[in-house]
Amino acid sequence: MTFSLVARCADTGMFGMAVSSSSPAVAARCAYVRAGVGAVASQNITDPTLGPLMLDLMERGMSAEEAIAEIQQTSQFMEYRQVLAVDVRGGTAIHSGPKSLGIWTQAQAQDIASGGNLLANDGVPQAIVDGFLSATGHIGDRLIAAMRAGRAAGGEAGPVHSAGMKIVDKVAWPVADLRCDWTEDCPIESIATAWEVYKPQLKAYIQRAIDPREAPSYGVPGDD
Repeated sequence: MTFSLVARCADTGMFGMAVSSSSPAVAARCAYVRAGVGAVASQNITDPTLGPLMLDLMERGMSAEEAIAEIQQTSQFMEYRQVLAVDVRGGTAIHSGPKSLGIWTQAQAQDIASGGNLLANDGVPQAIVDGFLSATGHIGDRLIAAMRAGRAAGGEAGPVHSAGMKIVDKVAWPVADLRCDWTEDCPIESIATAWEVYKPQLKAYIQRAIDPREAPSYGVPGDD
């Protein structure tokens, strides 16, 4: 019911994750990122504990591949799960259990991993990888380009209704966490529109948290 990617920007060290699904509020269950550590997608018949567990393992020094191997050995019902990971060195790993739903497949390269289930065809994850690698600019722009490429390649077999994008940088919290929990229109385009609005303000929100004395004005009525 989902297609997604996890990615690292080799230039900045930022991590990001983007996802879309026919199910509601997909990002609430599937998107996990941690600054200086990595990004994880936990999907298919989702176990939300796997994302934080994977990030904990990588924070302790495991590579994405080692962390995937660990949860394959220690977590239950992995035949139903699909888990994607990218680590601090840009290494990627994917677990797709044989009981993943419908057409399911995966693709990966340095700094990028993609997977999906109940797909329209088995070329969607590779299209997402290619879309990310061919895009330039901010990792948020590249995540949007990749998701659009996945949708253009067929996306999910049925209509998607929710999407999300989460990005971390050097601070402890996500510097962007954009979600469309349900729409009858295209949720990927809803996220893309939100990103266009949010991107120019991203640094200001970080600065307001670190030291509001040096922050720019809020740009709202009543702000002097």
